[in-house]
Amino acid sequence: MILVLRALGVGDLATAVPALRALRAAAPDREIALVAPRWLAPLVELVGGVDRLVPVSGLGPLPWPGPPPDLAVNLHGRGPRSHRVLAATCPGRLLAFANPDAGHVDGPRWRDDEHEVDRWVRLLTWYGIPADRADLALRRPAPGRAPSGATVLHPGTKLAVKRWPAERYAALARRLTGRGHRVVVTGSAEERELAGWVAYHGGLGPEAVLAGRTDLGDLAALVAYARLVVSNDTGIAHLATAYGTPSVVLFGPVPPARWGPPPDRPRHRVLWAGDRGHPAPDLGRERSSAGDWPGRDGGRTDPALAAVGLDEVLAAVDEAERAVRISGAVTA
Repeated sequence: MILVLRALGVGDLATAVPALRALRAAAPDREIALVAPRWLAPLVELVGGVDRLVPVSGLGPLPWPGPPPDLAVNLHGRGPRSHRVLAATCPGRLLAFANPDAGHVDGPRWRDDEHEVDRWVRLLTWYGIPADRADLALRRPAPGRAPSGATVLHPGTKLAVKRWPAERYAALARRLTGRGHRVVVTGSAEERELAGWVAYHGGLGPEAVLAGRTDLGDLAALVAYARLVVSNDTGIAHLATAYGTPSVVLFGPVPPARWGPPPDRPRHRVLWAGDRGHPAPDLGRERSSAGDWPGRDGGRTDPALAAVGLDEVLAAVDEAERAVRISGAVTA
């Protein structure tokens, strides 16, 4: 049995899909158990190849009553804490980045500047398990309760500094509606106030506010059958990549080279002004909480993100949709 640790969020799981698929291909007859939060279960089902979810709420001792796994794989971080969590299950072997502080000297060295997908592909390749970084697609769910063909705006993130100003999302909603888009606004239950503010000032009705009204399965279905997704650098952007849904992702302060969609997929556009000399803030001091979103740009948005204007986003929307039309013509 193979025990894999990835106890993080939506984007983290989506970027680990190539690594999970590689493990499945390398060991088709072994059970793969994934350690992750319970609320990710709908998305785990769409990854395919994972036999069992071991639910956790954080990075603590695992509820592991079974025999020691043959293999433990750390897709969570560099350690030492995550290494020790897996080592406590007494696996036959641990695949992980080298960390002498955790007593693990095997494995490749960690690189801070690496794309999150490439990080885990490189880890497995180092251990002789080939992985394809382009293998990002998720299973397409059946259409759910969410509307099909909608344009999805996602103005929230866990970190306030990573949010494009709310009033610009509202202005974007107005402009896209004027172009014939059916716009909906998504987010977590904690972001429902933010989504409602964007919808109201964007000229949308309350029915357009889906924040807090969709579980992860519904959100995946919404994105899978959407016309377009515009979001900050957060989990829903990775769902758009996984389903080939045209997207525009607004980055700051983390550069797209770390978490962005593959550069060879023109229907996914990224906007980042970090290369214009804007300093990156300390993310560790910018943890957000319910209600601290900026109804107007109060200075908490990263300068590299605030420098991205509405016209730039609209131009990127045009480019993403044009790429879909061109690819459709080529296919035809």
